Amino acid sequence: MSANRLRLLACSALGALALAATAQETGKGAGFRDTAAYQAPLAQRAPLMTAVRAGERIVAAGDFGTILVSDDGGRSWRQAATPTRATLTALHFIDAKHGWAAGHGGVLLETRDGGTQWTRLASLGADVVPFALHFEDERRGLAVGAFGYAAMTEDGGRNWNPVRISAGEYADQHLYAIFSGPDKRRWITAEGGGLYRAEGDAFVPVPLPYKGSIWGGMTLSDGAVLVWGMRGNLLRSEDGGRSWRSVASGTQQALTAGVQRTGGEVVLAGLGGAVVRSQDAGRSFGAQTRPERQSHTALVEAGGALLSFTLAGLGGDIK
Repeated sequence: MSANRLRLLACSALGALALAATAQETGKGAGFRDTAAYQAPLAQRAPLMTAVRAGERIVAAGDFGTILVSDDGGRSWRQAATPTRATLTALHFIDAKHGWAAGHGGVLLETRDGGTQWTRLASLGADVVPFALHFEDERRGLAVGAFGYAAMTEDGGRNWNPVRISAGEYADQHLYAIFSGPDKRRWITAEGGGLYRAEGDAFVPVPLPYKGSIWGGMTLSDGAVLVWGMRGNLLRSEDGGRSWRSVASGTQQALTAGVQRTGGEVVLAGLGGAVVRSQDAGRSFGAQTRPERQSHTALVEAGGALLSFTLAGLGGDIK
């Protein structure tokens, strides 16, 4: 893989230079969105942008329309059939069977069998680079992406209506991730220190003391909110986002993925093999650098394993 190609994929995973990524795939011709993905013998080494649980199954998605599924906790994988070669950047499942995937060129896919077979839905827009999907149920969903793109559906993804998340000088800021917690409240992270909290059907800005890009976040089991981003920056709130405390992560690498494990341990991962861990619900962290120095895009707990997904494909168990 060329250095230019790897840099482009890194930008796609993190949300930077989304326009360049769109231009590259547009250059292939519009047919890439409607051409079935290769059934590739080395699909497990495809750059993977996202991964989630679908019941006990694990589903990962990435470059050239690649979707991988595992039914044995990540010990073995098979490639699913997908009707696109677009880079897939977002996944969301509401249960073990029903899920959606989105990718470059506004591609939107749906599965009703846990990710084995996928069908096309209405496009989000040929110039759209989505970064995140979130469905409340089988009908109501939200998609966000590059340059302030945001849209909602009330019919399971067949039709989408644009919504405004950010405004004014921030109207075209990239919207990176959507997360929610036990209270079902949705949050959206963005570039430039952007964070938005759902209030009814609207999203209100939440001021942060850090103004760099916020790549992701999670609501912890104790109700605290944790967000992370560039140069290892971590922020924690115990009052629903009214105040924030900076938490030392121990790394200068961008943090790009996170999970709270069943036993309560919080694990975040990022570029350059960075992995940081907390045993006290995100109040403090210890850092390590994985020897393979892969750039992580997602983490999924599976039994006793903690599976990593990277720009070099499956990252294996990082325990």
